[in-house]
Amino acid sequence: MLRSALSRLRSAHRGGTPEEARGDRVRLALPPSMSATLGCDAVGVPARHGFRLMSHLPRTGCVFADADRWWWIVPAGSDLDLDWPEQVTYARDAAVPGGRPRLIHSPDALTPYTPPIPLFLMVCQVTGVAPSWAAPGPRSVVASG
Repeated sequence: MLRSALSRLRSAHRGGTPEEARGDRVRLALPPSMSATLGCDAVGVPARHGFRLMSHLPRTGCVFADADRWWWIVPAGSDLDLDWPEQVTYARDAAVPGGRPRLIHSPDALTPYTPPIPLFLMVCQVTGVAPSWAAPGPRSVVASG
């Protein structure tokens, strides 16, 4: 699985992936065979943590990557009551800042999602941040950075 992801990342070319540009953001395009009935958001982590996260998660959905970040597709609203670590970028509607991430992992299942709670806990572990949940109330989003 990891070798396949690395191979896809290295062999990705500049054109041919159907992504929608939105200002300085690019919306990640899921494979047409995937059913995203829960909507899609994306969780971006520094690329240096990508392989470790992928190898330790019990289930990995679609993952996109560029030189700086790996983007994990999660159901819309996965930021609700979660305080994602400062190093994480949370992108609603999977509209990610800059660059042109390429799909490097597609699951065998028909759903594109990585379960957000295991991802959250693993991201906290690899970034050295204690997991914390926000108090019930308005949604919070970690600012893009």
